[in-house]
Amino acid sequence: MQPQFRRAGLCSTTRRGLHRFKGGCCSSNCFGAIAQLVEQRTENPCVTGSIPVGTTQKTARRSLFSFIYMSLSSLHIIARAHNGFVEKFGIPRQSREGSVLLTRIVFEPDYRVREALRGIEAFSHLWLLWGFSANKGDQEEWSPTVRPPRLGGNTRMGVFATRSPYRPNPIGLTSVKLLRVEDTDDGLVLVVSGADLLDGTPIYDIKPYISFSDSHPDAQNGFAEAPKDYRLSVAWTAEASTLIPVESPLRLAFDEILSQDPRPAYQDDPEREYGLCYDGYEVCFSVKESRLIVKKAYVK
Repeated sequence: MQPQFRRAGLCSTTRRGLHRFKGGCCSSNCFGAIAQLVEQRTENPCVTGSIPVGTTQKTARRSLFSFIYMSLSSLHIIARAHNGFVEKFGIPRQSREGSVLLTRIVFEPDYRVREALRGIEAFSHLWLLWGFSANKGDQEEWSPTVRPPRLGGNTRMGVFATRSPYRPNPIGLTSVKLLRVEDTDDGLVLVVSGADLLDGTPIYDIKPYISFSDSHPDAQNGFAEAPKDYRLSVAWTAEASTLIPVESPLRLAFDEILSQDPRPAYQDDPEREYGLCYDGYEVCFSVKESRLIVKKAYVK
């Protein structure tokens, strides 16, 4: 089948990737069909399920390969995270204990099986294995070094020594607190707090957090050993408080997000205004030294 992939215009990396699965779950006829589909989708934008007109062949091949890879591999999306974070700006840098920010884990139809969650309510914390679905750039390429925001965004470290989302396999791991299990029209839903996830993030697996094996109080934390104090004092103008009043759940959520200083580490302009969206609202703010001022609030 290798010549068929070459005729379809696939790069050598993509051809090798597809052939990794040939012996396990695909016949020659299946791979011939895949090759034809690649050729049709990159050359004829009228084919059902094709990519938009004007998309380059490289982008089309990469998108289709990602779809084929996930379809043929054994890694399946079992659920999706749903919360108020509709954009990456403002998402907590790490999961956090005691957070007021709630996330609902809604299972995909094939995994809405009650027996699969039997006993989970006995655990206070869970591990979520998930995918960095909002990464931009060429997912077929990766960099061995990245620039962690904690180090100011200028110092390079090895990707495997960081928690950067740009990795050979864009997979994240988060510890969350399980608050309750709800019985809904979408099956059993897990309500958790402390998740550092974008709305719609795919969840690949869920495991219970076991304190006697998963907690290592004497662990060394490398360059993250001396944590930077990101916390800011948050003040609201009267105008902004009119829409999002004090002590409302939404106000408490915004206060938690903003107090963690969502700005990139390399930006420290007191005159610059930022916009942050959460749960259908947007706030505009500026930061001077350790004080953040919310100037306006809008309904999105």
